[in-house]
Amino acid sequence: MDLALLRTFVTVHRAGSFTRAAALLGLSQPAVTSQIRTLERQLGRPLFLRQARGVTPTTMGDELAHKAAPHLDALVEIAESGLDDESSLRTLHLAGPPEFTAERALPALTELTGDDGQGFALRASFGTAEEALEGLAAGHHDLAISTARPRGALLTASPLCDEEHVLVAAPRWAERIGPEALRLKGAPALENLPVVEVHESLPLVSRYWASVFDSRPAASGTVIVPDLRAVLACASAGAGLAVLPRYLCAPALDRDEVVMLHDPAVPPLRTYFLVVRTGTLAMPHIARAHEWLHRAAVGWG
Repeated sequence: MDLALLRTFVTVHRAGSFTRAAALLGLSQPAVTSQIRTLERQLGRPLFLRQARGVTPTTMGDELAHKAAPHLDALVEIAESGLDDESSLRTLHLAGPPEFTAERALPALTELTGDDGQGFALRASFGTAEEALEGLAAGHHDLAISTARPRGALLTASPLCDEEHVLVAAPRWAERIGPEALRLKGAPALENLPVVEVHESLPLVSRYWASVFDSRPAASGTVIVPDLRAVLACASAGAGLAVLPRYLCAPALDRDEVVMLHDPAVPPLRTYFLVVRTGTLAMPHIARAHEWLHRAAVGWG
């Protein structure tokens, strides 16, 4: 059986789409379709059911993928290992949210870009969880950090770390509310405070309100800036309250530039996932970065 046909088959099985598989393989969609039909003729059984949106594997398709995929991944690992020498510097393409990637992931990974013979070049892209996962699925990235767990067989996700969210504001707003008001009144004590957020929909504030106060925020955004570091800067300057990751605002809390308005017994958490295309951990530079980030994340709690 032709290994090229099997490689195309496994890629389609993981992608769930001839179009997406073609992009990953660098082939045209008709070429992918032709290869799958050839393989189906050789086996005498259909491997996929064609649907309006992509394809679904038949029982035979699932069985073949289960048997073939590990061996194809092992062959990729052998081929990639053969290319790994001191004269061949691989490039790792990473995608993720700008703040978390810049503050945590990139400082950890830059330790692997040295000249120890196992290093790699590093390229980073910032974007939303949806953009990062779409780019990863399309083959533009090798690793993606996402707050959304992807579905399907094309991408494989593992929990990386949890991020604690805190409600903060400049000290003058805490003084204006009073130390007992929030404890006694709950969310209504905050209704007249301006809000700093990353989007008009108030994603972080709304999540905090739902988790801690079991309600929706009554206020609308006063300052909207699409970067949490800018949100922190505006909150520190007195623009209003904000919900931020603790790791991001911890230095400002230590310097009393902002203060916590509330300290719930169970703080809201958001989980980050480290995502790869299924099978690509056979590539040494991706596997090393993947393992390194998981090791680094142990100290991020």
